[in-house]
Amino acid sequence: MGKQENIYKKLHKWPGLIISFLLLNFSLSGIFMNHREVFSGLDVNREILPRDYTLQNWNNASLKGNLIINNDSILVYGNIGIWLTNSTFHNYQSFNKGFPKGIDNRKIFAINKTSNGELYAATLFGLYAFNKTFKEWQKFKNLEGSDRFTSIESVGDTIYALTRSNLFKGKARGINTVFTKNELSAPAGYIKEVSLFQTIWQIHSGEIFGLPGKLFVDLLGLITAFLSLTGIIYFFFPGWIKRRFQRNRTSTHIVRANRWSLKWHNKLGRWTYLALIILFATGMFLRPPLLIPIAKINNASIKFTHLDNSNPWFDKLRDIIFDDERGIFLLSTSEGMFWMDLKNLNPAKFDNQPPVSVMGINVFQHDTDGAFLIGSFSGLFLWNPDKPDIINYTNGALFEGNYGGRPIGDFKITGLLHDISGNKYMIDYEKGVLPLWNDKLFPKMPANILSSSKMSLWNLCLEIHTGRFFHFLLNDFYILIVPLTGLLSIMVVFSGYFLWRKRYKNYNN
Repeated sequence: MGKQENIYKKLHKWPGLIISFLLLNFSLSGIFMNHREVFSGLDVNREILPRDYTLQNWNNASLKGNLIINNDSILVYGNIGIWLTNSTFHNYQSFNKGFPKGIDNRKIFAINKTSNGELYAATLFGLYAFNKTFKEWQKFKNLEGSDRFTSIESVGDTIYALTRSNLFKGKARGINTVFTKNELSAPAGYIKEVSLFQTIWQIHSGEIFGLPGKLFVDLLGLITAFLSLTGIIYFFFPGWIKRRFQRNRTSTHIVRANRWSLKWHNKLGRWTYLALIILFATGMFLRPPLLIPIAKINNASIKFTHLDNSNPWFDKLRDIIFDDERGIFLLSTSEGMFWMDLKNLNPAKFDNQPPVSVMGINVFQHDTDGAFLIGSFSGLFLWNPDKPDIINYTNGALFEGNYGGRPIGDFKITGLLHDISGNKYMIDYEKGVLPLWNDKLFPKMPANILSSSKMSLWNLCLEIHTGRFFHFLLNDFYILIVPLTGLLSIMVVFSGYFLWRKRYKNYNN
Protein backbone atom coordinates (compact mmCIF):
# COMPACT_ATOMS: atom_id res chain seq x y z
CA MET A 1 0.00 0.00 0.00
CA GLY A 2 1.46 3.34 -1.07
CA LYS A 3 1.76 6.39 1.15
CA GLN A 4 -1.05 8.25 -0.61
CA GLU A 5 -3.34 5.23 -0.41
CA ASN A 6 -2.57 4.87 3.28
CA ILE A 7 -3.56 8.52 3.88
CA TYR A 8 -6.87 7.98 2.06
CA LYS A 9 -7.51 4.88 4.16
CA LYS A 10 -6.94 6.71 7.44
CA LEU A 11 -9.13 9.64 6.38
CA HIS A 12 -11.88 7.22 5.40
CA LYS A 13 -11.72 4.61 8.15
CA TRP A 14 -11.65 6.38 11.49
CA PRO A 15 -13.71 9.51 10.73
CA GLY A 16 -16.16 7.24 8.90
CA LEU A 17 -16.63 5.11 12.00
CA ILE A 18 -17.16 8.20 14.17
CA ILE A 19 -19.84 9.77 11.98
CA SER A 20 -21.56 6.57 10.82
CA PHE A 21 -23.82 6.44 13.88
CA LEU A 22 -24.83 10.08 13.41
CA LEU A 23 -25.43 9.57 9.71
CA LEU A 24 -27.76 6.68 10.47
CA ASN A 25 -29.86 9.05 12.57
CA PHE A 26 -29.69 11.89 10.06
CA SER A 27 -30.54 9.76 7.04
CA LEU A 28 -33.56 8.03 8.55
CA SER A 29 -34.91 11.19 10.21
CA GLY A 30 -34.51 13.06 6.90
CA ILE A 31 -36.66 10.51 5.08
CA PHE A 32 -39.48 10.96 7.60
CA MET A 33 -39.14 14.73 7.40
CA ASN A 34 -39.49 14.67 3.63
CA HIS A 35 -43.06 13.33 3.93
CA ARG A 36 -44.57 15.22 6.84
CA GLU A 37 -48.22 14.79 5.95
CA VAL A 38 -47.82 11.05 5.30
CA PHE A 39 -46.52 10.51 8.85
CA SER A 40 -48.63 13.23 10.51
CA GLY A 41 -50.72 10.68 12.41
CA LEU A 42 -47.72 9.27 14.29
CA ASP A 43 -46.76 10.70 17.69
CA VAL A 44 -44.14 9.96 20.34
CA ASN A 45 -44.74 9.99 24.08
CA ARG A 46 -42.75 12.81 25.65
CA GLU A 47 -42.08 10.72 28.77
CA ILE A 48 -39.48 8.67 26.89
CA LEU A 49 -37.67 11.77 25.57
CA PRO A 50 -34.98 13.91 27.25
CA ARG A 51 -36.10 16.54 29.76
CA ASP A 52 -35.80 19.32 27.15
CA TYR A 53 -39.00 18.00 25.57
CA THR A 54 -41.07 17.88 28.74
CA LEU A 55 -43.94 20.36 28.67
CA GLN A 56 -43.72 22.76 31.61
CA ASN A 57 -45.55 26.06 31.96
CA TRP A 58 -46.82 25.85 28.37
CA ASN A 59 -43.33 25.90 26.85
CA ASN A 60 -42.10 24.42 23.53
CA ALA A 61 -44.61 26.57 21.62
CA SER A 62 -47.55 24.82 23.25
CA LEU A 63 -49.61 28.00 22.94
CA LYS A 64 -49.63 30.70 20.28
CA GLY A 65 -52.64 32.76 21.25
CA ASN A 66 -56.22 32.82 22.48
CA LEU A 67 -59.65 33.97 21.38
CA ILE A 68 -62.12 35.33 23.93
CA ILE A 69 -65.58 34.05 22.98
CA ASN A 70 -67.43 35.60 25.94
CA ASN A 71 -66.84 36.44 29.59
CA ASP A 72 -66.44 32.80 30.58
CA SER A 73 -65.40 31.03 27.37
CA ILE A 74 -61.91 31.32 25.92
CA LEU A 75 -60.23 29.28 23.21
CA VAL A 76 -56.47 28.77 23.52
CA TYR A 77 -54.51 27.32 20.63
CA GLY A 78 -51.06 26.42 19.38
CA ASN A 79 -49.04 23.24 18.91
CA ILE A 80 -51.32 21.42 21.36
CA GLY A 81 -54.42 22.07 19.26
CA ILE A 82 -57.47 24.03 20.46
CA TRP A 83 -58.84 23.92 23.99
CA LEU A 84 -61.87 25.59 25.56
CA THR A 85 -61.34 27.11 28.99
CA ASN A 86 -62.98 29.62 31.34
CA SER A 87 -62.10 33.19 32.26
CA THR A 88 -59.48 32.07 34.79
CA PHE A 89 -57.79 29.61 32.37
CA HIS A 90 -58.83 26.54 34.35
CA ASN A 91 -60.91 23.45 33.49
CA TYR A 92 -59.82 22.81 29.91
CA GLN A 93 -61.93 20.84 27.46
CA SER A 94 -60.69 19.56 24.13
CA PHE A 95 -62.02 21.55 21.17
CA ASN A 96 -60.29 19.37 18.56
CA LYS A 97 -63.12 17.21 17.27
CA GLY A 98 -62.90 16.95 13.50
CA PHE A 99 -59.13 17.24 13.19
CA PRO A 100 -57.37 14.06 12.00
CA LYS A 101 -55.42 11.92 14.43
CA GLY A 102 -51.93 13.12 15.29
CA ILE A 103 -50.67 16.24 17.06
CA ASP A 104 -49.24 17.58 13.77
CA ASN A 105 -52.78 17.78 12.41
CA ARG A 106 -53.65 20.01 15.38
CA LYS A 107 -50.89 22.55 14.83
CA ILE A 108 -52.92 25.77 14.86
CA PHE A 109 -51.53 29.06 13.54
CA ALA A 110 -54.64 31.22 13.95
CA ILE A 111 -58.32 31.24 14.94
CA ASN A 112 -60.84 33.87 13.89
CA LYS A 113 -64.41 34.58 14.92
CA THR A 114 -66.35 36.64 12.39
CA SER A 115 -68.98 39.27 13.16
CA ASN A 116 -71.74 36.69 12.53
CA GLY A 117 -70.19 34.19 14.94
CA GLU A 118 -68.50 31.80 12.51
CA LEU A 119 -65.23 30.19 13.64
CA TYR A 120 -62.30 29.46 11.34
CA ALA A 121 -58.93 27.82 12.05
CA ALA A 122 -55.69 28.05 10.05
CA THR A 123 -53.65 24.87 10.46
CA LEU A 124 -50.50 23.27 9.12
CA PHE A 125 -52.48 21.04 6.76
CA GLY A 126 -55.45 23.16 5.77
CA LEU A 127 -58.22 25.63 6.53
CA TYR A 128 -61.13 24.60 8.74
CA ALA A 129 -64.53 25.99 9.76
CA PHE A 130 -66.46 24.96 12.88
CA ASN A 131 -69.71 23.14 12.17
CA LYS A 132 -72.11 24.36 14.86
CA THR A 133 -74.59 21.56 14.19
CA PHE A 134 -72.19 18.67 14.65
CA LYS A 135 -69.84 20.67 16.92
CA GLU A 136 -66.73 19.71 15.01
CA TRP A 137 -64.16 21.22 12.68
CA GLN A 138 -64.54 20.55 8.97
CA LYS A 139 -61.82 21.08 6.38
CA PHE A 140 -62.24 23.09 3.21
CA LYS A 141 -61.20 20.84 0.36
CA ASN A 142 -59.98 21.60 -3.14
CA LEU A 143 -58.50 24.99 -2.27
CA GLU A 144 -55.93 25.42 -5.01
CA GLY A 145 -52.58 26.29 -3.48
CA SER A 146 -50.67 25.44 -0.34
CA ASP A 147 -52.35 23.47 2.42
CA ARG A 148 -50.38 25.44 5.00
CA PHE A 149 -52.60 28.29 6.17
CA THR A 150 -50.78 30.77 8.39
CA SER A 151 -53.32 33.45 9.27
CA ILE A 152 -57.01 34.42 9.16
CA GLU A 153 -58.58 37.88 9.29
CA SER A 154 -62.20 38.99 8.95
CA VAL A 155 -63.45 42.37 7.73
CA GLY A 156 -67.19 42.77 8.05
CA ASP A 157 -68.81 39.69 6.51
CA THR A 158 -65.70 38.74 4.53
CA ILE A 159 -63.08 36.25 5.65
CA TYR A 160 -59.46 36.36 4.45
CA ALA A 161 -57.24 33.30 4.83
CA LEU A 162 -53.52 33.49 4.12
CA THR A 163 -51.23 30.71 2.96
CA ARG A 164 -47.50 31.13 2.46
CA SER A 165 -48.13 32.08 -1.17
CA ASN A 166 -51.70 33.33 -1.69
CA LEU A 167 -54.66 35.08 -0.08
CA PHE A 168 -58.06 33.36 -0.11
CA LYS A 169 -61.22 35.45 0.19
CA GLY A 170 -64.88 34.56 0.77
CA LYS A 171 -68.14 35.55 2.43
CA ALA A 172 -68.23 34.23 5.99
CA ARG A 173 -70.81 31.42 5.88
CA GLY A 174 -69.05 28.87 8.01
CA ILE A 175 -68.63 25.46 6.35
CA ASN A 176 -70.53 26.81 3.32
CA THR A 177 -68.02 29.56 2.63
CA VAL A 178 -66.84 29.66 -0.98
CA PHE A 179 -63.28 30.91 -1.33
CA THR A 180 -61.50 32.44 -4.29
CA LYS A 181 -57.73 32.51 -4.57
CA ASN A 182 -56.03 35.87 -4.95
CA GLU A 183 -52.43 36.18 -6.07
CA LEU A 184 -50.99 39.40 -4.69
CA SER A 185 -49.38 41.88 -7.05
CA ALA A 186 -45.63 42.27 -7.22
CA PRO A 187 -44.33 45.15 -5.08
CA ALA A 188 -42.46 48.12 -6.50
CA GLY A 189 -38.93 47.25 -7.55
CA TYR A 190 -39.66 43.52 -7.55
CA ILE A 191 -36.84 41.29 -8.77
CA LYS A 192 -37.59 37.63 -9.33
CA GLU A 193 -35.35 36.13 -6.68
CA VAL A 194 -35.54 33.60 -3.89
CA SER A 195 -33.52 33.36 -0.72
CA LEU A 196 -30.29 31.41 -0.92
CA PHE A 197 -31.40 29.56 2.22
CA GLN A 198 -34.58 28.41 0.51
CA THR A 199 -32.64 27.29 -2.57
CA ILE A 200 -30.17 25.28 -0.50
CA TRP A 201 -32.94 23.83 1.67
CA GLN A 202 -34.94 22.65 -1.34
CA ILE A 203 -31.85 21.15 -2.97
CA HIS A 204 -31.10 19.33 0.30
CA SER A 205 -34.64 17.95 0.58
CA GLY A 206 -35.04 17.35 -3.15
CA GLU A 207 -38.25 19.39 -3.21
CA ILE A 208 -36.69 21.71 -5.77
CA PHE A 209 -37.66 19.04 -8.33
CA GLY A 210 -40.99 18.17 -6.72
CA LEU A 211 -41.90 14.66 -5.60
CA PRO A 212 -39.35 12.93 -7.89
CA GLY A 213 -36.61 15.05 -6.32
CA LYS A 214 -37.76 14.19 -2.80
CA LEU A 215 -37.84 10.49 -3.63
CA PHE A 216 -34.32 10.71 -5.05
CA VAL A 217 -33.09 12.33 -1.82
CA ASP A 218 -34.92 9.60 0.12
CA LEU A 219 -32.92 7.08 -1.89
CA LEU A 220 -29.71 8.95 -1.02
CA GLY A 221 -30.77 8.75 2.63
CA LEU A 222 -31.18 4.98 2.37
CA ILE A 223 -27.81 4.71 0.62
CA THR A 224 -26.21 6.81 3.37
CA ALA A 225 -27.65 4.45 5.98
CA PHE A 226 -26.47 1.44 3.99
CA LEU A 227 -22.95 2.85 3.59
CA SER A 228 -22.83 3.60 7.32
CA LEU A 229 -23.93 0.07 8.27
CA THR A 230 -21.64 -1.67 5.80
CA GLY A 231 -18.78 0.56 6.89
CA ILE A 232 -19.33 -0.49 10.50
CA ILE A 233 -19.44 -4.12 9.39
CA TYR A 234 -16.17 -3.85 7.48
CA PHE A 235 -14.54 -2.08 10.43
CA PHE A 236 -15.37 -4.81 12.97
CA PHE A 237 -15.84 -8.03 10.98
CA PRO A 238 -12.20 -8.66 9.91
CA GLY A 239 -11.05 -8.66 13.55
CA TRP A 240 -13.96 -10.90 14.51
CA ILE A 241 -13.14 -13.30 11.68
CA LYS A 242 -9.49 -13.37 12.71
CA ARG A 243 -10.36 -14.17 16.33
CA ARG A 244 -12.70 -16.97 15.26
CA PHE A 245 -9.99 -18.39 12.97
CA GLN A 246 -7.48 -18.41 15.85
CA ARG A 247 -10.01 -20.40 17.91
CA ASN A 248 -10.64 -22.82 14.99
CA ARG A 249 -14.27 -21.72 14.66
CA THR A 250 -16.04 -21.65 11.32
CA SER A 251 -16.49 -18.17 9.81
CA THR A 252 -17.87 -18.92 6.34
CA HIS A 253 -21.10 -16.92 6.68
CA ILE A 254 -19.34 -14.03 8.36
CA VAL A 255 -16.70 -13.90 5.60
CA ARG A 256 -19.42 -13.90 2.95
CA ALA A 257 -21.31 -11.12 4.72
CA ASN A 258 -18.12 -9.09 5.02
CA ARG A 259 -17.25 -9.50 1.31
CA TRP A 260 -20.82 -8.70 0.24
CA SER A 261 -20.84 -5.59 2.44
CA LEU A 262 -17.52 -4.37 1.05
CA LYS A 263 -18.55 -5.05 -2.53
CA TRP A 264 -21.77 -3.02 -2.33
CA HIS A 265 -20.21 -0.38 -0.09
CA ASN A 266 -17.70 0.31 -2.85
CA LYS A 267 -20.23 0.15 -5.69
CA LEU A 268 -22.85 2.42 -4.14
CA GLY A 269 -20.17 4.77 -2.86
CA ARG A 270 -18.58 5.33 -6.29
CA TRP A 271 -21.97 5.59 -8.04
CA THR A 272 -23.35 8.24 -5.72
CA TYR A 273 -20.36 10.07 -4.25
CA LEU A 274 -21.05 13.38 -6.05
CA ALA A 275 -24.74 13.38 -5.06
CA LEU A 276 -23.80 12.55 -1.46
CA ILE A 277 -21.30 15.42 -1.33
CA ILE A 278 -24.00 17.85 -2.52
CA LEU A 279 -26.42 16.42 0.06
CA PHE A 280 -23.95 16.82 2.93
CA ALA A 281 -22.70 20.25 1.82
CA THR A 282 -26.21 21.73 1.53
CA GLY A 283 -27.21 20.32 4.91
CA MET A 284 -24.32 22.15 6.60
CA PHE A 285 -25.77 25.56 5.63
CA LEU A 286 -29.27 24.95 7.00
CA ARG A 287 -28.24 25.38 10.63
CA PRO A 288 -26.16 27.97 12.50
CA PRO A 289 -23.38 28.93 12.41
CA LEU A 290 -23.15 28.49 8.60
CA LEU A 291 -26.77 29.59 8.18
CA ILE A 292 -26.04 33.09 9.50
CA PRO A 293 -23.87 34.38 6.61
CA ILE A 294 -26.38 33.22 3.95
CA ALA A 295 -29.62 34.11 5.78
CA LYS A 296 -30.19 37.41 3.95
CA ILE A 297 -28.69 36.55 0.56
CA ASN A 298 -30.99 36.18 -2.44
CA ASN A 299 -30.35 34.47 -5.75
CA ALA A 300 -32.16 34.02 -9.05
CA SER A 301 -34.53 31.08 -9.00
CA ILE A 302 -33.20 28.03 -10.84
CA LYS A 303 -35.03 27.55 -14.12
CA PHE A 304 -37.47 24.64 -14.54
CA THR A 305 -37.49 23.86 -10.83
CA HIS A 306 -40.06 24.07 -8.06
CA LEU A 307 -38.73 27.54 -7.17
CA ASP A 308 -39.15 28.92 -10.69
CA ASN A 309 -42.61 30.24 -9.87
CA SER A 310 -44.46 33.13 -11.54
CA ASN A 311 -46.06 34.14 -8.22
CA PRO A 312 -43.94 37.02 -6.82
CA TRP A 313 -45.01 36.01 -3.28
CA PHE A 314 -44.36 32.29 -3.59
CA ASP A 315 -43.59 30.95 -0.08
CA LYS A 316 -43.02 34.47 1.29
CA LEU A 317 -46.29 35.33 3.11
CA ARG A 318 -46.41 34.84 6.88
CA ASP A 319 -49.22 36.80 8.62
CA ILE A 320 -51.96 39.35 7.94
CA ILE A 321 -53.96 41.75 10.08
CA PHE A 322 -56.53 44.44 9.26
CA ASP A 323 -56.01 47.93 10.65
CA ASP A 324 -59.44 49.50 11.21
CA GLU A 325 -57.98 52.94 11.95
CA ARG A 326 -56.00 53.15 8.72
CA GLY A 327 -58.37 51.03 6.64
CA ILE A 328 -55.56 48.83 5.33
CA PHE A 329 -54.13 45.34 5.64
CA LEU A 330 -50.73 44.89 7.21
CA LEU A 331 -48.85 41.97 5.72
CA SER A 332 -45.88 40.22 7.31
CA THR A 333 -43.60 38.49 4.81
CA SER A 334 -40.13 37.02 4.62
CA GLU A 335 -39.20 40.25 2.80
CA GLY A 336 -40.40 42.53 5.62
CA MET A 337 -43.62 44.31 6.52
CA PHE A 338 -46.00 45.58 3.80
CA TRP A 339 -49.39 47.27 3.61
CA MET A 340 -52.22 47.09 1.06
CA ASP A 341 -55.79 48.34 0.75
CA LEU A 342 -58.89 46.21 0.51
CA LYS A 343 -59.44 46.64 -3.22
CA ASN A 344 -56.29 46.23 -5.25
CA LEU A 345 -54.28 43.97 -2.87
CA ASN A 346 -51.09 45.60 -4.12
CA PRO A 347 -48.50 45.35 -1.30
CA ALA A 348 -46.22 48.30 -0.60
CA LYS A 349 -43.33 48.12 1.83
CA PHE A 350 -43.20 50.21 5.00
CA ASP A 351 -40.17 52.45 5.41
CA ASN A 352 -40.20 51.74 9.13
CA GLN A 353 -39.62 48.03 9.74
CA PRO A 354 -39.95 46.12 13.04
CA PRO A 355 -37.32 43.58 14.14
CA VAL A 356 -38.31 40.03 13.17
CA SER A 357 -36.09 36.98 13.43
CA VAL A 358 -35.13 35.21 10.21
CA MET A 359 -37.04 32.25 11.66
CA GLY A 360 -40.29 34.15 11.16
CA ILE A 361 -42.98 36.12 12.96
CA ASN A 362 -44.98 34.44 15.75
CA VAL A 363 -46.96 37.36 17.19
CA PHE A 364 -48.78 40.04 15.18
CA GLN A 365 -51.47 41.73 17.26
CA HIS A 366 -53.15 45.09 17.71
CA ASP A 367 -52.11 47.25 20.64
CA THR A 368 -53.21 50.82 21.35
CA ASP A 369 -52.85 54.13 19.45
CA GLY A 370 -52.25 52.51 16.07
CA ALA A 371 -49.36 50.35 17.27
CA PHE A 372 -48.82 46.61 16.96
CA LEU A 373 -47.06 43.94 19.00
CA ILE A 374 -44.51 42.04 16.93
CA GLY A 375 -43.06 38.84 18.37
CA SER A 376 -40.45 36.37 17.12
CA PHE A 377 -37.33 34.64 18.40
CA SER A 378 -35.76 38.13 18.30
CA GLY A 379 -38.09 39.25 21.12
CA LEU A 380 -41.33 41.18 21.59
CA PHE A 381 -41.56 44.73 20.23
CA LEU A 382 -44.07 47.58 20.03
CA TRP A 383 -44.14 48.96 16.48
CA ASN A 384 -46.09 51.89 15.07
CA PRO A 385 -45.75 52.18 11.27
CA ASP A 386 -46.08 55.98 11.50
CA LYS A 387 -43.37 56.49 14.11
CA PRO A 388 -39.62 55.90 13.88
CA ASP A 389 -39.17 54.60 17.42
CA ILE A 390 -39.56 50.88 18.16
CA ILE A 391 -39.91 49.77 21.78
CA ASN A 392 -38.69 46.54 23.33
CA TYR A 393 -41.98 45.63 24.98
CA THR A 394 -40.44 43.36 27.61
CA ASN A 395 -38.44 46.15 29.28
CA GLY A 396 -39.79 49.40 27.80
CA ALA A 397 -36.41 50.34 26.32
CA LEU A 398 -35.93 51.92 22.92
CA PHE A 399 -34.84 49.39 20.34
CA GLU A 400 -31.65 50.24 18.52
CA GLY A 401 -30.68 48.01 15.64
CA ASN A 402 -31.75 46.87 12.19
CA TYR A 403 -35.21 45.58 11.38
CA GLY A 404 -33.99 42.03 10.86
CA GLY A 405 -32.94 41.80 14.48
CA ARG A 406 -30.84 39.09 16.05
CA PRO A 407 -31.90 35.54 15.16
CA ILE A 408 -32.19 34.91 18.91
CA GLY A 409 -33.09 37.62 21.43
CA ASP A 410 -33.42 37.68 25.20
CA PHE A 411 -36.81 36.02 24.79
CA LYS A 412 -37.80 33.49 22.12
CA ILE A 413 -41.38 34.62 21.64
CA THR A 414 -43.78 32.02 20.27
CA GLY A 415 -47.11 33.58 21.27
CA LEU A 416 -49.11 36.13 23.25
CA LEU A 417 -52.19 35.71 25.47
CA HIS A 418 -54.81 38.15 26.82
CA ASP A 419 -57.22 37.56 29.70
CA ILE A 420 -60.65 39.17 30.00
CA SER A 421 -59.19 41.90 32.25
CA GLY A 422 -56.71 42.97 29.60
CA ASN A 423 -53.63 41.43 31.20
CA LYS A 424 -51.04 40.19 28.73
CA TYR A 425 -48.80 37.12 28.90
CA MET A 426 -45.94 36.48 26.52
CA ILE A 427 -44.97 32.93 25.66
CA ASP A 428 -41.28 32.08 25.53
CA TYR A 429 -40.21 28.89 23.76
CA GLU A 430 -38.14 27.67 26.72
CA LYS A 431 -39.66 29.45 29.75
CA GLY A 432 -43.32 29.17 28.76
CA VAL A 433 -45.98 31.71 29.78
CA LEU A 434 -44.66 34.85 31.51
CA PRO A 435 -46.69 37.82 32.80
CA LEU A 436 -46.25 41.09 30.89
CA TRP A 437 -46.42 44.20 33.05
CA ASN A 438 -48.54 42.44 35.66
CA ASP A 439 -47.82 40.10 38.58
CA LYS A 440 -50.61 37.62 37.95
CA LEU A 441 -49.17 34.15 37.34
CA PHE A 442 -50.69 32.01 34.61
CA PRO A 443 -52.15 28.63 35.73
CA LYS A 444 -50.12 25.46 35.20
CA MET A 445 -50.78 23.01 32.41
CA PRO A 446 -53.55 20.60 33.47
CA ALA A 447 -53.11 16.83 33.38
CA ASN A 448 -55.57 16.24 30.52
CA ILE A 449 -53.60 18.54 28.20
CA LEU A 450 -50.25 17.08 29.26
CA SER A 451 -51.41 13.52 28.62
CA SER A 452 -52.74 14.31 25.15
CA SER A 453 -49.93 16.62 23.99
CA LYS A 454 -47.44 14.19 22.58
CA MET A 455 -44.65 15.06 20.18
CA SER A 456 -45.15 14.40 16.50
CA LEU A 457 -42.78 11.95 14.88
CA TRP A 458 -41.91 14.67 12.35
CA ASN A 459 -40.88 17.09 15.09
CA LEU A 460 -38.78 14.44 16.80
CA CYS A 461 -37.05 13.74 13.49
CA LEU A 462 -36.46 17.47 13.07
CA GLU A 463 -34.82 17.65 16.49
CA ILE A 464 -32.57 14.72 15.57
CA HIS A 465 -31.81 16.01 12.08
CA THR A 466 -30.79 19.46 13.33
CA GLY A 467 -28.75 18.09 16.23
CA ARG A 468 -30.93 19.80 18.88
CA PHE A 469 -31.88 16.40 20.27
CA PHE A 470 -28.34 16.08 21.66
CA HIS A 471 -28.56 19.30 23.67
CA PHE A 472 -29.02 17.28 26.87
CA LEU A 473 -25.56 15.78 26.28
CA LEU A 474 -23.61 18.68 24.77
CA ASN A 475 -25.48 21.78 25.96
CA ASP A 476 -25.00 24.64 23.49
CA PHE A 477 -22.16 22.83 21.73
CA TYR A 478 -24.81 20.74 19.94
CA ILE A 479 -24.85 23.55 17.36
CA LEU A 480 -21.56 22.20 16.00
CA ILE A 481 -22.89 18.70 15.29
CA VAL A 482 -24.35 19.49 11.86
CA PRO A 483 -21.43 21.47 10.38
CA LEU A 484 -18.78 19.11 11.77
CA THR A 485 -20.67 16.03 10.63
CA GLY A 486 -21.08 17.61 7.20
CA LEU A 487 -17.38 18.39 6.89
CA LEU A 488 -16.33 14.93 8.06
CA SER A 489 -18.86 13.26 5.77
CA ILE A 490 -17.53 15.11 2.73
CA MET A 491 -13.98 14.14 3.68
CA VAL A 492 -14.97 10.50 4.18
CA VAL A 493 -16.79 10.34 0.82
CA PHE A 494 -13.91 11.98 -1.06
CA SER A 495 -11.26 9.82 0.58
CA GLY A 496 -13.33 6.69 0.01
CA TYR A 497 -13.76 7.48 -3.66
CA PHE A 498 -10.05 8.21 -4.20
CA LEU A 499 -9.13 5.12 -2.21
CA TRP A 500 -11.31 3.02 -4.51
CA ARG A 501 -9.79 4.71 -7.59
CA LYS A 502 -6.28 4.02 -6.32
CA ARG A 503 -6.97 0.38 -5.61
CA TYR A 504 -8.94 -0.11 -8.84
CA LYS A 505 -6.08 1.33 -10.86
CA ASN A 506 -3.43 -0.76 -9.10
CA TYR A 507 -5.27 -4.04 -8.60
CA ASN A 508 -8.05 -3.90 -11.23
CA ASN A 509 -10.68 -4.62 -8.52
